[in-house]
Amino acid sequence: MAKKHEAAKKRGYRIITDWKQLEGETADAIRAFWTRENANVEGEEATRRVQQVVAHVLDENDGIAAVATAVPKVLPRLGQPLYYYRCFVGKQWRSGRLVRPLLRHTQRVLGDYARERNFPCIGVLLELENEGFASTLQWAHWQTTDFSYIGKSPRGMDLRVHYFRGARLKSPQEVMALVQEYMRSAA
Repeated sequence: MAKKHEAAKKRGYRIITDWKQLEGETADAIRAFWTRENANVEGEEATRRVQQVVAHVLDENDGIAAVATAVPKVLPRLGQPLYYYRCFVGKQWRSGRLVRPLLRHTQRVLGDYARERNFPCIGVLLELENEGFASTLQWAHWQTTDFSYIGKSPRGMDLRVHYFRGARLKSPQEVMALVQEYMRSAA
């Protein structure tokens, strides 16, 4: 882990894990980042989303450069619980190579969390909103991140999924119990 941290420092950023341990001061800084960067995450949505933060990226001046969030979701056509991944990168960092390291870090954090808890979610789902990525990354399987194309979302965007090593499909009863548990915790 020390080598990865050193490599990230050389690139001018470091990734901080927040999953299930986000502190108030950091939550405030993330909400301010979303507002400053016009991320369209405000009010109640920002309050809800800040509870979903998996990791954030700090630049060389300890300013927030990017935020990754995840929330359990069951797509009707898949019928299995997955973490729906979102990432927002600040304008100054969009031309850099920050997206993949943050995605890989988030995959590891969520995969470890899932394995420790008998896989409440069996993988990570992403809806590719970035048109640049969607038009240039046309491989059916992304080798470097282990995501595979699974179709289009209702919004017409590419859907990709990464399954956690060791995850098994849930029965319909298990899925329903997980959905009910999530709805109780979100209320």
